[in-house]
Amino acid sequence: MQTALRLANLSLLVLFPIAWFAPLMRAGLLPLFGLSEISVISGLQSLWQSDVVLALLVTVFALFAPYLKTLGLALVQFGWLDGRAMPALTVLGKLAMADIFLIALYITVAKGIGVGRIETAWGLYLFTGCILASLAIGLMSKQHGPSHGSVSG
Repeated sequence: MQTALRLANLSLLVLFPIAWFAPLMRAGLLPLFGLSEISVISGLQSLWQSDVVLALLVTVFALFAPYLKTLGLALVQFGWLDGRAMPALTVLGKLAMADIFLIALYITVAKGIGVGRIETAWGLYLFTGCILASLAIGLMSKQHGPSHGSVSG
């Protein structure tokens, strides 16, 4: 079981960057202009030009929190980081989940206004799946205990 959890966690190190560049949604104003694809990265690029504080928060939630949590969990799983780091990794996982709710809120608000057209794309499901998988792997890793006996007290 530990080997499967390790492999699943390591696969997230590849899947997260793919999800960041994958289209989360397609958005457009009126049917005349067509739909443009929005990814985590393209959304961040736009935010950095208009609202630096929000861009910084979303960067932490979308990029740093999930990736650092995944790296930290890998270090715990392979015995290179003490298991006492798990509570901090859990917090990072919760911060990453906040980004999914933020994106869902944006989609809901935009659809409710009805000015343009928004369609969800496959990247939203990939990104959400990565976040949920990361949370599940973290919970299962905590339940199955330490590997290599790295946790004390």
